[in-house]
Amino acid sequence: MRIPVPRPRSLAGQLFAMQAVLIAVLVAGYALFTYVSDRSQAEEAASRQASAVARSVADSPSVREAIGTPDPTAELQPYALRIMRDTEVDFVTIMNPAGIRWTHPDEKQIGRHFIGNIARALKGETFTETYTGTLGPSVRAVTPVEDDDGSIIGLVSAGIRVEAITKRVQDQVTALFSVAAGALALGAVGTYVVNARLRRHTHGMNASELSRMHDYHQAALHAVREGLLMLDGQYRVALINDGGRELLGVSGEVVGRSVADLGLPAPLTGALLSSEPRVDEVHLTADRVVAVNTSPVSGGERRGTVATLRDVTELQSLMGELDSERGFTQALRSQAHEAANRLHTVVSLIELGRADEAVDFATAELELAQALTDQVVAAVSEPVLAALLLGKTAQANERGVELVVSQGSGLDDGLLPESLPARDLVTILGNLIDNAVDAAQGSMRARVTVTACTEHGVRDGEAAGELVLRVTDTGAGVDPAHMEQVFERGFSTKPSGPGGRGLGLALVRQAVHRHGGTLSVAEAEGGGAEFVVRLLLRTTVAAAPVSGGKG
Repeated sequence: MRIPVPRPRSLAGQLFAMQAVLIAVLVAGYALFTYVSDRSQAEEAASRQASAVARSVADSPSVREAIGTPDPTAELQPYALRIMRDTEVDFVTIMNPAGIRWTHPDEKQIGRHFIGNIARALKGETFTETYTGTLGPSVRAVTPVEDDDGSIIGLVSAGIRVEAITKRVQDQVTALFSVAAGALALGAVGTYVVNARLRRHTHGMNASELSRMHDYHQAALHAVREGLLMLDGQYRVALINDGGRELLGVSGEVVGRSVADLGLPAPLTGALLSSEPRVDEVHLTADRVVAVNTSPVSGGERRGTVATLRDVTELQSLMGELDSERGFTQALRSQAHEAANRLHTVVSLIELGRADEAVDFATAELELAQALTDQVVAAVSEPVLAALLLGKTAQANERGVELVVSQGSGLDDGLLPESLPARDLVTILGNLIDNAVDAAQGSMRARVTVTACTEHGVRDGEAAGELVLRVTDTGAGVDPAHMEQVFERGFSTKPSGPGGRGLGLALVRQAVHRHGGTLSVAEAEGGGAEFVVRLLLRTTVAAAPVSGGKG
């Protein structure tokens, strides 16, 4: 049989119990303090009251006159009883200097010796004490009765029983406990209401469960590679994990800062500030391409935004390469179709008995294709760029655009440093050529000219060179008002296609900036646009000079 283990009390329940105990302890402590304080004050008040009554009786002329009579009790007893009723004291005892009572509330005690101390009164002093007499414990005052020459002719004692004092204090404490009980009940109700709200916010979890959830929360934040960004209702950063810092390129303390102050690109900032959810939107940061998803957090009111960031830099590069491969495939398919037409022509010439003409025709076509390959490879022997230019040439021809490599090009194999990967060069030059072909298509003498060369100099005792990539088209050119905007993500003067527009040049600028280069656009000499990329190359002074012209 399985014995159920009681679940630990929730955090709200623990707080409720703790606050209830705290209120109860405070009320009980205050009640005890009040009881002790009130009792002390009540005893002091009783002492002052007894002293005042005793002195007033001792100073009364009628008392001094009655003491001098043969039977003082006859006159003093009624007087003493009347004083007791008027002053609310429990006894007034008048006695001779020897302590023999003349008056007492209990007439049986008249004529007997006073129970208590009278020595100090016989010396002319008025004093108070707590003493147990015939009426029980009492707070009493004893004072002398003096005649005109100052001699002591009698003593007066007035007192209030301790039982009466205690009853007064108990009445006050009872009222105090009634108020305390009301305060405790009110505090308990308030505590219950507060903790009911806390229970809703903590979902009934106890402290250990909240602590464990916090530990899991922190571990998950640091473990996931995707970026996580949480914004509050005022679009301030409430939380960001390590992946988010890396993808957004932010450092330092960003929690509490507005997302508009993080220095992010304007399109990305706009996506994060938007009140509408975003799904897999592609945005560029300084060094990366990220897919952004946002979702508002609401519970009757807008509480903030949760944004997830996914690094698609490599994926975007692969997609670009895939698009290039698709273009190459289409170009090869077209070339195959053209080759089949040429082959049919050669076969037909042979069947017609014109073998010499067939050989001349085939040789001319082969020389034309080889000339194009020789021209590209002679100018750019770097294999990746050469293959890219050959493929783009065929692709451009299919679209009615002539792509040529300028005579000023010169780029040897092995020149590019390891810090400049071929993939980034394909991204830069491939997107520039695609953009130029789109711009030149449909224009008169549609043509795209590509220049790839190096320019040399000496910096800090080292031979420093720049890789220069220049792409010129015969299109409509770039409006001077849009010179800077053409490199922003989402800007395009062409109709939007299925995959969107305005990403290619933004990727080019990102890749160029990542390698510390420069990117510019200007109007070409013969019309159209001219894009120029400059990437720094460094070699030692002893290295052989690199061939190439100045573009």
